[in-house]
Amino acid sequence: MESFEVIIGQLGMYFITVLVGLFCHGLIVLPIIFFLFTRQLPFKYIGNMAQALATAFGTSSSSATLPIAIACLEDKNKVDPRVTRFVMPIGATINMDGTALYEAVAAIFISQVRNISLSIGQIIAISITATAASIGAAGIPQAGLVTMVMVLDTVGLPAEDVTLIIAVDWLL
Repeated sequence: MESFEVIIGQLGMYFITVLVGLFCHGLIVLPIIFFLFTRQLPFKYIGNMAQALATAFGTSSSSATLPIAIACLEDKNKVDPRVTRFVMPIGATINMDGTALYEAVAAIFISQVRNISLSIGQIIAISITATAASIGAAGIPQAGLVTMVMVLDTVGLPAEDVTLIIAVDWLL
């Protein structure tokens, strides 16, 4: 590391990029999908899920949040228990779109820190691998760091560079 200030600035931009991506996905894309399928505004539904969202943020674990999310869906949003008990465990395992976004941005960040240019093919490979790796990621805190090694390996980036993002991983 040549300059601590440069690394902090780059890490800050990485942090902001991931947060903007997550907020766009969570506050724009998902509500639009909800509206398109249900023809209802999503605000009440999201408000009814507040306890599950707070638990997810506090534990950083989709698996730990699962029972609370099921209770919120059944009790507050009146979703049929047969649906929630079938769909939610599957969704908690394979619907890790935030992890996929985070891993793709992290791989591109690491390549930029290393001054390695990525081709469009490599960026597509990162996107596909990050999506596939996020499906297999465990619903526990910091599981994305383990699967990120596969994403970095796909484009020949050094796996030890995962340590560059450990400082902000817990929050993202």
